[in-house]
Amino acid sequence: MLKIKKGDTVKVLSGNDKGKTGEVLEVIPKTEKVIVKGINIKKKHVKPRRQGEEGGIIPKEFPIHTSKLAVVCPKCGKATRIGFEVDGENKVRVCKKCGAKIK
Repeated sequence: MLKIKKGDTVKVLSGNDKGKTGEVLEVIPKTEKVIVKGINIKKKHVKPRRQGEEGGIIPKEFPIHTSKLAVVCPKCGKATRIGFEVDGENKVRVCKKCGAKIK
């Protein structure tokens, strides 16, 4: 089970985009990868498929492994690890630094 979910704000811990933050657009649990807005952008060569459609080189976000990311806590604003607590019948994600509940 991944601790990062769609809509979370994450910070990149390593790689070419180290230190950048962005919003999670898509989660791929099978490969433990995530697509983050504005992070890990590569250029993809696209061929026109229909008549009138343009081809070319398009910048696109590619997946990045979850081990290179940390969730940014909405309360304290720091990159943090995620813990879980049982709140009644619900399992809630919790910031390990300040203890705030993360949606």
